[in-house]
Amino acid sequence: MAIEAIINKEQDSASAVPPLQSGDRLTRYEFERRYEAMLTVKKAELIEGVVFMPSPVSVDHSQAQGYIMGWLAAYCAATPGVKLNDNATVRLDLDNEVQPDALLRLDPTLGGKCHVTPDRYLEGPPELVVEVAHSSVAYDLHDKLKVYRRNGVQEYLVWQIFDRQLDWFRLSDEGEYLPVEPDEAGVIHSQVFLGLNLKVTALLNDDLAGVLAELEQGLETLEHKEFVEGLTNQATAEG
Repeated sequence: MAIEAIINKEQDSASAVPPLQSGDRLTRYEFERRYEAMLTVKKAELIEGVVFMPSPVSVDHSQAQGYIMGWLAAYCAATPGVKLNDNATVRLDLDNEVQPDALLRLDPTLGGKCHVTPDRYLEGPPELVVEVAHSSVAYDLHDKLKVYRRNGVQEYLVWQIFDRQLDWFRLSDEGEYLPVEPDEAGVIHSQVFLGLNLKVTALLNDDLAGVLAELEQGLETLEHKEFVEGLTNQATAEG
């Protein structure tokens, strides 16, 4: 077969795949087939079997996500066995394939529930998911929250940039999300990733230096040192 004929055949095959549209109701397999065929689409999610395609990213969202990534990257660098991902596709179940703004996960050899598949996607619930939302009406605080809760995401953080509000949830033993409140100093402490501290007012006021300074205090605590020691010992035993 001539080269031109082969190229034309591949183009015809690609064009035969229907494009993704917000509101489409698809299986996860059909969602992936259409997503992979749309090379210009950078982000799409399947939530409860429904396709969501966010609007272009505003500078406010981009800056907020950058701050979150800087905060989580500093923690990851100081904590062996912890993995950080930005906008990674995560397969949760047959009706839900999400692409969180940021996530932290434990290495599966250390008890993490989220693993890398042979085709280089993530599957299973990360221990911490962070979403940057426009406001409280966003699906991050409604349909998506229910999906993360049902699939066992241990901690879920939503930063509502328009409302200037931050909500942090932890999964209870009964499988419900409970709000995590700041302490008297205005700091939220992760209960999964020990030493991961967040100064809420600093983040909401675009004070990245203040966020990182508070994190540094968390990284110097005995709690974090013991957490790291436990992870290191577990990795040695696994090795």
